[in-house]
Amino acid sequence: PMGEAPAPELDAVLGGGGWNVGANFEGPPPPTGPIRLGRNACYVVLAVLFNEEDGVLLVQEAKPECRGKWYLPAGRMEPGESIVAAMRREVKEESGLECEPLTLLALEERGPAWIRFAFLARPTGGTLKTLEEADAESLQATWWAGDPSALPLRAPDILPLLDLASRYRRSPPHPPTLPQELPCALLCLRLLVAFANDAGDLWVLLGTAGTPHLPVVACGTSPAELRGGLRLPVLQLLRDCLPPDPRLGPLGLLGLQHRAGGPGGADGICFNVLLSIPPGSPGAALPEPRSPAFRWWPVEEQSLRGRILQRLRAAATVPVRS
Repeated sequence: PMGEAPAPELDAVLGGGGWNVGANFEGPPPPTGPIRLGRNACYVVLAVLFNEEDGVLLVQEAKPECRGKWYLPAGRMEPGESIVAAMRREVKEESGLECEPLTLLALEERGPAWIRFAFLARPTGGTLKTLEEADAESLQATWWAGDPSALPLRAPDILPLLDLASRYRRSPPHPPTLPQELPCALLCLRLLVAFANDAGDLWVLLGTAGTPHLPVVACGTSPAELRGGLRLPVLQLLRDCLPPDPRLGPLGLLGLQHRAGGPGGADGICFNVLLSIPPGSPGAALPEPRSPAFRWWPVEEQSLRGRILQRLRAAATVPVRS
């Protein structure tokens, strides 16, 4: 049975690695043009850093609209820049510190129009920016050991991320997850769609065109698709291939693939995501695909089966927040 399924692809994706996207996509036809930052996509990076005394790195904003307010180091990614390089640059510009990423904490998104990569990172050098060094990037930086909500914050949206970072440091819910250097012209999702029954049997949905593979669906760039979020193309695909209105669990990020200056200067990303289709009722049968372009593959190899089930049951993925 393993010869009929993409065992190396599954192994790479489950391990947080990458896999070549290729040129064929399931679902609606993909956009004809590539994803380009500043044109049809906006990527933002944000970093949470702690020092040895558990103080969190905060920067004081210099922008006129939020001058004097406090926030985590964050900013827009530039064309031709890798995601990690953008995070390091923003931390350096705003705080004066060098850092290295430990893991993605969360992926926050509003479709291709706005995606934010929140990292947990650790300081590796540099010195904190002081008021004497204030510039257009920030006024100063500090290690804050108190309650961040006691400060005048630029926005309270960083508080859930700080909580997520603190919990990750105590007990990591998912393995370290960092971007992989692989090119991608479009914004797309590789889907590891799993169905497990009460008896503990497990199936994974495969695309059947060519060599059996995990389905890949591209995000559109029309105004409605830009607003629809990453979940929209997943829903569209599964509504087409499975019985009406399949119940879906939450999207969880296993990994992502991006290479700065990809094909034709593209800034596309492939998100490798895990989601489950919970049985509608106890003893419910496997939902039969309505299209021959898909089939369920029974996962019988114990190690692979155990890895998928562990990821599903423990929600051991980077959360995707829409």
